[in-house]
Amino acid sequence: MIVYRLARAQFAGDLSGKGAEKAGGRWNSKGTAMVYTSETRALCTAEIAVHTPLGNVPLDYVLVTITIPDTVAVKEILPGELPENWRSIPHSHATQLTGDTFAEKQEYAVMKVPSAVVQGEYNYLINPSHPDSRQVTVIHSEPFTFDERLFIR
Repeated sequence: MIVYRLARAQFAGDLSGKGAEKAGGRWNSKGTAMVYTSETRALCTAEIAVHTPLGNVPLDYVLVTITIPDTVAVKEILPGELPENWRSIPHSHATQLTGDTFAEKQEYAVMKVPSAVVQGEYNYLINPSHPDSRQVTVIHSEPFTFDERLFIR
């Protein structure tokens, strides 16, 4: 399976999850390492856009193409399995607990979760501490320029 990640150039090859570990996110609490990826380039773009203040066009980004071998088991979370407020802003602590438990249990290296940004699309969370995550690799990186219309109104 191919997934995508938009990252600042200096972190393009980094699959350690340290950024999410420092900041936390919808699917992990601070202190839990996680690599956020998306099933499409467009979803990556939307995910960055909703987290960027209007008027600030993200610069120095790289689109990273990542391969997850079919031999790596993926846990799937469907929207109906989540609490009603899973898409809330700010994000629900319940979704963070879902991701933290996923990382802690070490049963899977990857978890497929619904996007809170684009209904019907999915993100793939990689647990960098799972042994199978070593099979997940960056296969391509290229500079990425955002369309300014996403950020300037």
